[in-house]
Amino acid sequence: MGKIYTIANQKGGVGKTTTTINLGAYLAYYGKRVLLVDVDPQANATSSLGVDKFAINGGTYEALQGEKEITEYVLRNPRLKLSILPASPELAGAEVELVNELGRENRLKQALAPLKDKYDYMLVDCPPSLGLLTLNGLVAAADGILVPVQCEYLPLEGLGQLISTIERVRKAVFPNLTVRGVVLTMFDSRTNLANDVVEEVKKHFPNKVFKSVIPRSVRLAEAPSYGVPVSIYAPNSSGAKAYKGLAKELMNGDGVKVPEL
Repeated sequence: MGKIYTIANQKGGVGKTTTTINLGAYLAYYGKRVLLVDVDPQANATSSLGVDKFAINGGTYEALQGEKEITEYVLRNPRLKLSILPASPELAGAEVELVNELGRENRLKQALAPLKDKYDYMLVDCPPSLGLLTLNGLVAAADGILVPVQCEYLPLEGLGQLISTIERVRKAVFPNLTVRGVVLTMFDSRTNLANDVVEEVKKHFPNKVFKSVIPRSVRLAEAPSYGVPVSIYAPNSSGAKAYKGLAKELMNGDGVKVPEL
């Protein structure tokens, strides 16, 4: 049965979508069946794989509504050996439309349930907020949350709020919710602040911080404009090597054998 990880942090610009896309691409590179689930109305994960968010025939919005089988909306990228449940701007309406529905926080979990045997990994990319869409992402995180944290002061300040949110979700709807790991992003070794943030995050999440640290990288920023992950755009870049290491680290921690490639 496949793993479901949700990539979440209410702070914007910390590397959630970058982590979802590039971690997923390297898991697929290592032969894993991977589905990316875009739960952000901005649909950046969708666009980052070269999919026109205005031209899709359905995706996460329809899956949350339960209109049809979720498999009808999954798009496959043969080149990347990667699949995505795309998002569209319509998804913004789900926050309002589902607010009075019973079990509204379980909609994504229910939608993904039939796919657990079809994929080794499902990675859920959440919006930078703590609304109903993110709540659905957290409840769907059967195997934990991956928390990207930018190595700067303001993102660090928001960690307390995220921790409080996780505790509230545990108490209210999902007692087994856990943090699988923290991914340090946009690290600049030339600054003392970046190193200070690393140490502070380790205090907040002891034994939960991945050793693979994602550097600040121009290539990582450029890749989405070409509709491909960094593994295709610049496979020898520092960012690519870091996400490749993160994929291996995640699989090792899951007890999954990593093939020599």
